[in-house]
Amino acid sequence: MLTLFKYWNMVEYFYPYKYQTDQKWGEVLQEMIVKFRQVKSEQEYHVTLHELTIKLCDSHAFFDTDLTKAFAGKKYIAAIFKILDDKAIITGFYNDSLARLDDLHLGDAILKVNDEPVSEIYTQHEKYINGSNSSVKKLRYSFRWIFNGDTDSVRIAFERNGTGAIKTIRRYSRSTFKYQYPKGIKWKRIDGTIGYANMEEVTAEDLPKMMKDLKDTRAIIFDLRNYPEFIFNEIATCINKEPQQAIKFLKPDLTYPGRFVWLKPERYGNKNPSAYTGKVIILVNEETQSRAESFVMVPQTAKNAVTVGRQTSGADGNVIDYTFFDENTSWITGLGVFYPDGRETQRIGIVPDIKVELTREDIRQGRDAILGKAIEVAKKP
Repeated sequence: MLTLFKYWNMVEYFYPYKYQTDQKWGEVLQEMIVKFRQVKSEQEYHVTLHELTIKLCDSHAFFDTDLTKAFAGKKYIAAIFKILDDKAIITGFYNDSLARLDDLHLGDAILKVNDEPVSEIYTQHEKYINGSNSSVKKLRYSFRWIFNGDTDSVRIAFERNGTGAIKTIRRYSRSTFKYQYPKGIKWKRIDGTIGYANMEEVTAEDLPKMMKDLKDTRAIIFDLRNYPEFIFNEIATCINKEPQQAIKFLKPDLTYPGRFVWLKPERYGNKNPSAYTGKVIILVNEETQSRAESFVMVPQTAKNAVTVGRQTSGADGNVIDYTFFDENTSWITGLGVFYPDGRETQRIGIVPDIKVELTREDIRQGRDAILGKAIEVAKKP
């Protein structure tokens, strides 16, 4: 009970987004007192703590331990998936060879798992799935809650090319996959006249050469569907002739619990008469979270900036560690992040100027529709 009260008060007095939770924070206390009093094991305690953190509706907020992983089930299928239209659509593989053993294909739509509809499984587990909005929950953070279990196999009903079938597929410990996050190029030219920058790989030291290589292009596509370096000032200098206001922060006043203070809007960039003059196109999706969302707000200050993609994660701002009495740690968003005019980013995410929804056909074809739309925008006069 002390753990519950400590966490609840931390949120009550120091969390900048308490007003945005789906459930009023006072009602959360009443509900969770009952649940914490009913806890009968260490695993139940950890799972209940995890459920409490999910109440923040914050992609940064969750509680992950060996016991919560065991509750969800430690064995995974070999496929990566996203939930679209109440179906689990295979979008990639943790291990290509193991996926081929079960004849899993990109774009396969899994309708049921052990005879239970995917939509019902998601609804049952949603209270354990972190995420600031429904989109990021379904497209990014459901990975542990649909197919996981403790047995070596699971039965699925799926559909491929208009034909349905039922089969049993294998589950594995995640370490079996030996999955390595794919590294990409830093930058390149597309069709000779369009620049592309993978901001996860670009460093401050790279920027002068990159901008020199791409200076004569008609547009640069900045891909922020990833986690970039903290080079806000450097990128602003490259694309704006004068410093620009991009972000306004809301900070808790640690000397006066419950009080929050607006900081002066942050200006990014230095004077640069030779700044890039072509189109600035920014790519975003559900993988754009935290620093990446704040990063997007900087190139958006360019006069000819266009943001293309899908709703972002909606967890803008820094990450604060929170330690419970037993030394286990959780996380929350610690600063409020807003546009200089007061527009919100938390939960809403960065709103693209041009929306590109994920489709099953794009997945099946291995087609990057967001990049395709950006190239189309770049080529327009």
